[in-house]
Amino acid sequence: MKRHLASLIAVLAALALLAGCGGEGEGEATPTQARTDLDISVWPSGRSGDQHEATLRCSPTGGSLPEAEEACTRLETLERPFLRPGGQIACTEIYGGPAVAQISGTFNGSEVDASFARSDGCEIALWDRHQFLFPVQPASP
Repeated sequence: MKRHLASLIAVLAALALLAGCGGEGEGEATPTQARTDLDISVWPSGRSGDQHEATLRCSPTGGSLPEAEEACTRLETLERPFLRPGGQIACTEIYGGPAVAQISGTFNGSEVDASFARSDGCEIALWDRHQFLFPVQPASP
């Protein structure tokens, strides 16, 4: 729970910073296109197992993730893709396996540091929403 709260606070701080820096005053440079530059790591059998890594770049498209152009398009269609749900939510106590993933870098110019697991129903839903970004898929538990 503390990890989720820390992630949420980091995302909210980044959003607040972006909102405060949106002016177009004299002498301020504004980027023509926000860049997406992500480093992706997946451990299908948990952190003690094999690690699979990929990169994804958007605007311009590139990186080592297969079908990067499709991934960039899908990522752009997600509403707040790396923001975890806030508040008190009930999650089913279902175990989806030991797989974990980590995504860090920038998305549309905002910092990303997101962790994914399959430890309960809420985590599985987040995993499923982002699984197109993972270079490998976990085996069924």
